[in-house]
Amino acid sequence: MKASDFDYFLPRELIAQEPAKERTAARMMVLHRRDETREHKRVEDIVEYIQPTDLLVVNDTRVIPARIFGHREATGGRVELLFLEEMRPGRWRALMRASRRPRPGTAIILGSGEVRAEVLQVGEGGEVEVALHGKEDFHTFLEREGLPPLPPYIGRNYPNDNRLARDILRYQTVYARRPGAVAAPTAGLHFTRQLLERIAARGTRRVAVTLHVGPGTFRPVKSELVEEHHMEEERYEISEETAAAVNDVRARGGRIVAIGSTVVRTLESSVGGDGYLVPGHGRTKLFIYPPFDFRITDAMLTNFHLPRSTLLMMVSAFAGREFVLEAYREAVERGYRFFSYGDCMLIL
Repeated sequence: MKASDFDYFLPRELIAQEPAKERTAARMMVLHRRDETREHKRVEDIVEYIQPTDLLVVNDTRVIPARIFGHREATGGRVELLFLEEMRPGRWRALMRASRRPRPGTAIILGSGEVRAEVLQVGEGGEVEVALHGKEDFHTFLEREGLPPLPPYIGRNYPNDNRLARDILRYQTVYARRPGAVAAPTAGLHFTRQLLERIAARGTRRVAVTLHVGPGTFRPVKSELVEEHHMEEERYEISEETAAAVNDVRARGGRIVAIGSTVVRTLESSVGGDGYLVPGHGRTKLFIYPPFDFRITDAMLTNFHLPRSTLLMMVSAFAGREFVLEAYREAVERGYRFFSYGDCMLIL
């Protein structure tokens, strides 16, 4: 299968630069897989499609303010770091952007100068391993001086951008609980506490998994053959309570409604040989593309994704490539807003 099979034309002006004024006001295209029909709704209308026998599964990861600017200690040259994962206390994986490739031993002064980073190893694609030196806990420092890690297609001039306060609020789900993501599980951005209460009032249960989203989730597939693409690992956890709820609903014939592709990936990575969800934690490199046998997921809410992306391939595996691409073409014609701050589709 070729990556070009998942390409489509997207006018640049349809890439959302701002979130909808209200989270639930975003548009929602509803795709019915059985008869391949489509409807055009708003996120607030999702209540019409969720049944009391369904189980809503969300991703409760919390986006950390992982982006921070600094300068080389020796030359003063500007540096940008995106902190990806704490490997052990004081040691982090990060992506580094600078005018010159860093070398082991390069010292970087971060933010206001209270933390110094020393490059220990240099990998591919700008990835580095750094040791951090400072008087306070680095997580505390990041919360104070870090910036939201918005994807590069959302134009911002941080730290001098008057949209910073809004991005801190809106690039986070209302149920975010466990810090660790460097990209938001964007389907969840459409929910408010009030909408979740309306869904709960129908008798629909909600449980959470955790998958700490990494930057690889937005990267397009560069190899022409889809099968040659390698997914980046992402950390996940499924509690005993969540696994029991999923397995109970499936046994009763209810639907598992995944809020976002990260939930789908977590669930489908953790299916036992008997078809039931297995609790636990680990790392997943699962790459879902057509054809794929979904064993847990019955419905999903997801945003509109980049051309040739692994996320578009997952959606195509779930609903059919031609049907999905037709929906994308219609979304373009109707002026839907795309990507992280954009509109969404509910696939039933």
